Amino acid sequence: MSFEDLGLKPETLKAVLELGFDKPMPIQEKVIPVMLKGSGDLIGLAQTGTGKTAAFGIPLVELADANNKETQALILCPTRELCIQITKDLESFAKYTKKLQVVSVYGGADIMQQVRAISRGAQIIVATPGRMVDLLKRKKANISKIKSIVLDEADEMLNFGFKEELDAILSQAPPERSTFLFSATLSKDVARIASAYMRDPLEIAVGKRNVGSENVSFEFYLVNAKDKYLALKRIIDINPDIYGIIFCRTRQETKDIADKLIKDSYSADALHGDLSQAQRDMVMRRFRLKNIQLLIATDVAARGLDVNDLTHVINYQLPDETEAYTHRSGRTGRAGKKGTSIALIHSRERHKLDKIERVIQKKFTQKMVPSGKEILENQLIKHITKLETVEINEEEIADYMDAAHKKLDWISKEDLIKRLVALEFNLLLGYYRNAPDLNIPDKKGKRKQDVHFTRIFMNAGSNEGITKGNIMSAINAHSKTRGIEIGEIEVLNKFTFVAIDSKFSDGVIAALSKKKFTSKPLTIEVAQPDANLGESGSSRPKHRRSKPGKPGGKQGGGKNFSKPRKPRRSNN
Repeated sequence: MSFEDLGLKPETLKAVLELGFDKPMPIQEKVIPVMLKGSGDLIGLAQTGTGKTAAFGIPLVELADANNKETQALILCPTRELCIQITKDLESFAKYTKKLQVVSVYGGADIMQQVRAISRGAQIIVATPGRMVDLLKRKKANISKIKSIVLDEADEMLNFGFKEELDAILSQAPPERSTFLFSATLSKDVARIASAYMRDPLEIAVGKRNVGSENVSFEFYLVNAKDKYLALKRIIDINPDIYGIIFCRTRQETKDIADKLIKDSYSADALHGDLSQAQRDMVMRRFRLKNIQLLIATDVAARGLDVNDLTHVINYQLPDETEAYTHRSGRTGRAGKKGTSIALIHSRERHKLDKIERVIQKKFTQKMVPSGKEILENQLIKHITKLETVEINEEEIADYMDAAHKKLDWISKEDLIKRLVALEFNLLLGYYRNAPDLNIPDKKGKRKQDVHFTRIFMNAGSNEGITKGNIMSAINAHSKTRGIEIGEIEVLNKFTFVAIDSKFSDGVIAALSKKKFTSKPLTIEVAQPDANLGESGSSRPKHRRSKPGKPGGKQGGGKNFSKPRKPRRSNN
């Protein structure tokens, strides 16, 4: 099927073809004919980057009466950035449709300017829920005669806490309008919105929920936690034409990584919650224009971003929610192009990657952090290719060639090549001359087969401020042994249990004993197989004290103890 087959008006078809659209994407092929009928509700389930905006934007432009200045369609979306992007796309589709006005309204901008734009006539309004409610309360927007409502990224709007605003807007819309809901997932809240405000909606699903894109290759690099930044730089250096987003977990980490990259002369900037709207707009404008190659962002800051042609998404930290990996990776590999989603992980995060693989139904390929030699060869090939393909205007440079020949006539061809290489790579050569190998072996599965665990008991728990974090810190700070296998850490109200590689149980008990967790006297010893995990009626579990010197024997653990669910390693 082509766009000509959809029966679009000549002016809409002309605009669409000028944008380089050839064949409709799957979501467009299924949704556009339904919406063009002008009646009936629809739920479209598709991931980010699958062409949803054109799927609803083209038919809305087609159905709008440009001679009628009243608002006929309302599009609601979660963020300012997405609001602006949708408006730009619809204006492109309506390029040859005279008198049709698309107005965007969102928070953080002059509301009176938006009011004036609506008053001049706005057949289609694109809005964030909060600003739309504000306009309705002020009676500066009228949706009493709209024929269509689109809820784009409905799951994200609900995640942003816009449930009440959506209810308020939808309750004011005329009951005979058509409602078109688009979402990556059909959560309970999204289903509730659909049930309350839609009439027997047709459901159209493109792809499977949370499944990774077919156009994206999923890769991971396994390094020590302390080497993550060094590995990140090598990944960037081996991909000199990279254009991507680096995801961090916190805004502080986002700032730190961006500052380091900028200091190291990389083309980068940060996007986080501490930026003003003007600063955020400036960063995004530079990134969209490709004045910067790398955007370092948190999940929240990057919500609603719609940037084309990203080559890479790099997960400097894995997301807290596994499903978020799909949203991150979906920002590359769009519109039929190839993309790469990279996870930078250390050994204790290996099990998280297994979980992500199950959710996105894709296998990650382990890649080796490139060596300095590999990076230099790759960069050299890039520069040689530029030399080979540079366009030469003979007329413009003719006047300068004699001077160039005179200056360089003493240099042989071989010496000239050497000097060109040195000119470009002296800095990199110095940096990577003695660069160490950052890779660590992937020991996935080894712990289940080879490691026997001893369970250690401590008569203090969350009531005394014990956390998994300070247990790990104590082991890291006081144990001199590197790479200890640590299993499940159970912090209860009054007790704590730590599963540890039996070979190191004595040393770990000694390490924990040196740490002053609380002012109360602590008992730290090997737990017994029949230890009662319940806490009612007793200040400690029922167990027998182990015999001195035999923490890993019959009483101490080994195969008699439950194997931990989430093994990890200490960092020492």
